[in-house]
Amino acid sequence: MLSPYGKPQTTLLGTLGTIAMVVAAYMGWWIVLAALAVAIVALLAFFRDPHRTVPTLRGQAVAPADGRISSIHTIDHYEPFDGPAVCIRIFLSVLDVHINRAALHGRIVSITHVPGKHLNALKAESAEFNESTLLVFHNPTHDVPVCAIRQIAGAIARRIVTRVDVGDILQRGQRFGMIKFGSTTELYLPHPDRVDVQVQQGQYVYAGATVLAMVPSVADIATDAPSDSDAEPAESKSD
Repeated sequence: MLSPYGKPQTTLLGTLGTIAMVVAAYMGWWIVLAALAVAIVALLAFFRDPHRTVPTLRGQAVAPADGRISSIHTIDHYEPFDGPAVCIRIFLSVLDVHINRAALHGRIVSITHVPGKHLNALKAESAEFNESTLLVFHNPTHDVPVCAIRQIAGAIARRIVTRVDVGDILQRGQRFGMIKFGSTTELYLPHPDRVDVQVQQGQYVYAGATVLAMVPSVADIATDAPSDSDAEPAESKSD
């Protein structure tokens, strides 16, 4: 199945490719015809959108993209969460499926597009300086952060597609966009001290299918938070 996110490209490719192949066949350019056929199949394969079986156990955060884990690191203060976070970074080559999926069930509370460079995604600094789009997800009931997903363009990837809006509620594994032609996708999870990362650097993962981490439930976090009764009483004041 081909992704609808690539419909303009696949339509144009199919039209021009067909014309070029007819001309090559008419002229007897069999080597050119074979090369065109391979190129068209390869480009169409880039927009493939295979079915994925999404894990259903509570607390499973799935990969937001296909690719290889290039970094797993902790951030002391991640502004969208107003606290620490663990980041799992995934590198996508041009051969990978480029559909992005929600890592957890949640409501989108913000979508921030940041213009930037188009450095090679293999370079660590590309994650900091390249064009990107950040989606922050909150628990729909308790309105607390559950994850954030950052789509990062690369040297070849010049188009970030994000087909959702603020306020949309996505299910775990649900498609929300893609990055066209090689890129990086990052997953941020709050409460890193409570997150059990299930993957390691260098491992290949599949969007919507591979469990990247086990995360605590919102109820568990709320239970651990200090209640009003635990706070120190305020000093009384008299006139």
